[in-house]
Amino acid sequence: MWFKNIRAYRLTSPFTVTAEQLTERLAARAFAPCAKSQALSMGWVPPLGEQSEALAHAAGGRFLLKLRREEKLLPATVVREQLEEKVAAIEEEQARKVYRKERLSLKDEIVQDCLPRAFSRTTHIHAYIDPRGNWIFIDSASAARAEEVLNLLRDCIGSFPVLLPQVNDAPVATMTAWLARRKPPEDVELGTECELREPGEDGGVVRCRGVDLFSEEVETHLNAGRQVVRLALRWDERVSLVLGEDLCLRRLKFADELMKENEDIPEADQAARLDADFALMSDAVSSLQERVLAMFGGAAE
Repeated sequence: MWFKNIRAYRLTSPFTVTAEQLTERLAARAFAPCAKSQALSMGWVPPLGEQSEALAHAAGGRFLLKLRREEKLLPATVVREQLEEKVAAIEEEQARKVYRKERLSLKDEIVQDCLPRAFSRTTHIHAYIDPRGNWIFIDSASAARAEEVLNLLRDCIGSFPVLLPQVNDAPVATMTAWLARRKPPEDVELGTECELREPGEDGGVVRCRGVDLFSEEVETHLNAGRQVVRLALRWDERVSLVLGEDLCLRRLKFADELMKENEDIPEADQAARLDADFALMSDAVSSLQERVLAMFGGAAE
């Protein structure tokens, strides 16, 4: 339930849909398992689990959502081997060459034949909409997975315009300056991990882990012109994370003191605990997102 990654998108128009209306609209794309010949199925499931039927959970003016994703696992090597066997058989029996268009058709046939016997992998992606702050936060480090959530939302509710956050100060230059000047923001403590990249499309990448980021080793890379594109940090003693140049917040870890605030809620009352945890977590994430924007000169118009 506690998000591990954050991809944030700014809502460009007010979100006026109520929790009841949102649940009703999400029902149009409620999750259904993959059919025998279906490679991928996505849909909404209740974010509070089996104890609830609501596909959108409202708490503190925010809406928690949960996407289930079922994908058939069909190894590329299996398809390739069967394709080569079939192509070889055709070329030998019919004494002719099998060209690209026919190979693609044969590959599709093999995939459709194998799908009913393939294993499935199920994953979940949480997200929450914050209408007051005009944000949607998606628990995914993958831009492609986040876009799947957004596209499915648009399928259900129609228009859902969002933009990636833009800032006034370039994240790469700003994070590089923090290290070069040994002066991060006052409420930020640097971790022991960073990723440095040489300028240019073909620039090399250096990854440092478990090191003092103010050490001579890191300073040497900075003096050589490499720039910081990812940086581990801890904010306000509440959340540790890896901040990227794309402003994606990866590998979030909330402070134990924060996560234990709801320990007095009985374990048997799982719904109440999930609800309380969501309120705590979403408050922290929303505050963190606004602080991240401020670190880089505020949101750009």
